[in-house]
Amino acid sequence: MPIEPILSSALNTINLEEIKREMGPPPWFRPVVLSDYVMGGLICQTAAVTTDNHVHDYDEWWLVLEGEIHWQIEGRAEPVRATAGDFIFVPALTFHHIFPQGDTPSIRLAVSMPGHPHLHTRPERKAQVTIT
Repeated sequence: MPIEPILSSALNTINLEEIKREMGPPPWFRPVVLSDYVMGGLICQTAAVTTDNHVHDYDEWWLVLEGEIHWQIEGRAEPVRATAGDFIFVPALTFHHIFPQGDTPSIRLAVSMPGHPHLHTRPERKAQVTIT
């Protein structure tokens, strides 16, 4: 059963430390907010857990909250290195691979579109979003 997002019209704020206590040791993913067009989720990982090399049909971005994370982004010779406070952006249709670093967990806020999983072949076009 999926975990429901935390924030809603009934609860407009929550503290990262509360979420960490709720979720326990890594790895974990915790949806924070979900609307028709955007999802925000916290991802906690150690260096032993990486994502797969993948692509999305939408732009995606993250804010590193704790730790250090390296992004291998298609078209870049060197990994993009990010630590707490850094924003990372990957345009739609761009392959990327995420590597947490070090001996302590990393936590990042991922901002993405709901219902669009990791893709392993490049889609022909970006997702179409119509806001009415």
